[in-house]
Amino acid sequence: MSGLFGKTRLYLSKSLAALVVAVLLALLACGIDSTGVPSPEFRHTTLPKFAPAPPSVQQLGGGSPEAFAKVFEDARASTIFRPTSDFAVARQPLAEGEKLKIGFIFVGSQRDLGFNQAVSEGSHYLEAAFSDIEVIRAENIPETADVQAVAEQMIRDGAKIIFPTSFGYSGPIKEIIDKHSDIMFLHLGDLEIFENYGSFFANIWQLEFAAGKAAGHATETGKLGFIAGFPIPPTMLNVNAFHLGARSVNPDVETTFVLTNDWCDPAKQATAVQTLVDADIDVITQHQDCTKTIVEAAERAGVWVTGYHYDASEAAPNAWLTGASWNWGPIIAEIVGEIRSGVYQSSIMLAGLEAGWVKLAPFGSSVSDDVRQVVLDTVEGLRDGSIKPFAGPVYDQNGNIRIPAGAIPTDIELQTLDWLVEGITGRTN
Repeated sequence: MSGLFGKTRLYLSKSLAALVVAVLLALLACGIDSTGVPSPEFRHTTLPKFAPAPPSVQQLGGGSPEAFAKVFEDARASTIFRPTSDFAVARQPLAEGEKLKIGFIFVGSQRDLGFNQAVSEGSHYLEAAFSDIEVIRAENIPETADVQAVAEQMIRDGAKIIFPTSFGYSGPIKEIIDKHSDIMFLHLGDLEIFENYGSFFANIWQLEFAAGKAAGHATETGKLGFIAGFPIPPTMLNVNAFHLGARSVNPDVETTFVLTNDWCDPAKQATAVQTLVDADIDVITQHQDCTKTIVEAAERAGVWVTGYHYDASEAAPNAWLTGASWNWGPIIAEIVGEIRSGVYQSSIMLAGLEAGWVKLAPFGSSVSDDVRQVVLDTVEGLRDGSIKPFAGPVYDQNGNIRIPAGAIPTDIELQTLDWLVEGITGRTN
């Protein structure tokens, strides 16, 4: 500003110069600098607000709306990246009758009673929260360069925000974010972020711990089975939490960890169930994207099952105990609202029961009132922080101490976990 005023006063009288000063000061007060460009603060405060209705306690599965809001506030306060008001095309006003297009890419079917269906329901929640949003969906897309092609097509079709929802999409998608610097990409679970590539995930392991307690009470053989796709950190975290929950009520319980090396292969899933049943295992759970096959196979085999990702109780009316499920809708709607309002800043957001990011699936009809209360009390203890399943000392399956006595790992540390706790048999690669 001083340079502009210095040139001005060479040609103006004192009275005119005073007038210029007054005008410039007024412009600065409105948040406009000497170039005529709104300052960041001005842009942020004058952008239209697109916040969805705050989620209720019921919509958050008992979580706190205040804790929900604080997750987003803390994320903005901790990140180094610019707000979307500075670069994202999604924050620009829409023409009359125009809709903001948002793409969701799924690795499996949106009717899988699992991860994909849970996220798909979150995308429908988003549409209900905003009348001027159109969601473009693509399912059964492999974790290869295929996801790049789908994302590129969505962008050509007008998508301004892309949700590549599967863990294995992170690598291929990050290869194309630079060429689309004004498009926002939101990944579910990545721990590496960029200005136009943010991440969010939920501490669903909390409910794996709670479901493990139901499994520990239900087993008669003392043998549990966990069927996983790949030994990625979220999978390792979940099986460990499940086993620790079971062991907290049944100290002698053992858990067998089996890998299918696929997220949704029905044949591999059915074979894994039969292998576990043949080994006298009477409670089965999983970390697969598509859960239907395993839940139904457990029902046919007459063994108990706990669910993951989604309420799949309809597939096992007799065998179902309970399960861990996501609550993606409110999270996705809030992120999109922040992007459109221009205040979103790329970050890694992690939250759990306290903020309503995950929910306990319903109990099966065979679960006793006493066990239900144990599980519900556990959920509340996890929610208020009085129960800390990974407080040290915690040993791995080889007897090595991994979390020292008195130590409590952070959420990020847990999300990088790559070992199995004591009492679990199975490989980690």
